[in-house]
Amino acid sequence: MHRLAEAIGYPDTIPSGVATFTLRVDGMEILAEERGDRLLLRYNVTDIENLFGRLAEFSAGRMLKEDAKLSAEPSSGGLFLWQSVDSRANAHDLLRFFETFTASCDWWRERVESIHEEGPQLGPDEMVMRP
Repeated sequence: MHRLAEAIGYPDTIPSGVATFTLRVDGMEILAEERGDRLLLRYNVTDIENLFGRLAEFSAGRMLKEDAKLSAEPSSGGLFLWQSVDSRANAHDLLRFFETFTASCDWWRERVESIHEEGPQLGPDEMVMRP
């Protein structure tokens, strides 16, 4: 956990010995958790259950472009984004991992906002894959 904080230049102190910590970055709360030899990042995209179908349309196309995965949590009805990396990765790889994950979070936040405003909006290089 401390290696990730150092790699990204996180300004707050992370208590020693913690395996789970919430990072507050750019208006987002990202849960960082060490699970064995993996470091997992998780971001709650939305707690609105009825958005699942609309956001799921983007998921397959996004998996082709990025490593972050959109998942559902049946107990709460919410959707979250997650991605993991080897916890022994070097500082450069940890920084890159965090940057790409937060970029994914931003993309999904924009989709949720666009649905609330006027329906999901796609950019010119984005696709929807439907089963």
